[in-house]
Amino acid sequence: MNINWFPGHMSKSMRMMSDDIKLVDAVIYVLDARAPYSCLNPEFEKLVSGKPVIYVLNKADLGDEIKITRWKEKLSGERRIAVTAVGTTSGSTGAISFAAKKLCGSKLEKYKNKGVKTTIRAMVIGVPNCGKSTIINCLCRSSKTVTGNKPGVTRGKQWVRVNDYFEVLDTPGTLYPKLTDQNVAKRLAFIGSIRDEVVDTFELAMALVEEIRLVDKALLELRYNVDTDLSGEEFLKAAARRRGYIIKGGEIDMERMASALLDDFRKGRLGKITLENADEYHI
Repeated sequence: MNINWFPGHMSKSMRMMSDDIKLVDAVIYVLDARAPYSCLNPEFEKLVSGKPVIYVLNKADLGDEIKITRWKEKLSGERRIAVTAVGTTSGSTGAISFAAKKLCGSKLEKYKNKGVKTTIRAMVIGVPNCGKSTIINCLCRSSKTVTGNKPGVTRGKQWVRVNDYFEVLDTPGTLYPKLTDQNVAKRLAFIGSIRDEVVDTFELAMALVEEIRLVDKALLELRYNVDTDLSGEEFLKAAARRRGYIIKGGEIDMERMASALLDDFRKGRLGKITLENADEYHI
């Protein structure tokens, strides 16, 4: 299975972000806590160069708490702060506003000394379906942006005021032209950053079984009550039989089982899983 997906609108998005980056004081970089490294778009590195960055490990309720804590330490540094968030939970994004104020406090202080109010402006970036728009809505405590549980919902830029001193620019989720690392590509597909329509769902589900087995195979056994030492295909067959996914003629509905497994992972039914360990990557 070879995965690659870069619709035409993403090139336009990168050009738009390159133009708008000079308008902002900081960047809010949203990552999915289940695959933080895979969500780091190399094309963004040039974009954020020289700007303070707030890394937001979103969907933290679906990830492994210990691994996420290590990712926060890994990503934090000079002019960079990493925080966790659950974009769908009210009040979970306060750390983002606090980090923005800390990173850009000198600007606020400078204008305050002049007796003038000013605003911190931040650009929100990330791969598709990482939860950028949901994070913004949570920041604002209202639905000011369009959201969805599939990649490609946000297509244009939207400025949104968070409070009296803070406003953010929502941008479309953007990948990079060539996904040369297929492990990264698979993990982006696992979390829904790549449209299901452009991948082989059955092969993707088999790959996910192997990844989760490396993390903790007991999670699979608890959910499906199937021997986890079976190969990916045999595991899916056994799980499908147990669930009664049988079509006309007694044939096993493997596509249904593959889709069910991916959905179980994406909705957290398999447990709290982070597929990548911070200590294994150089950033």
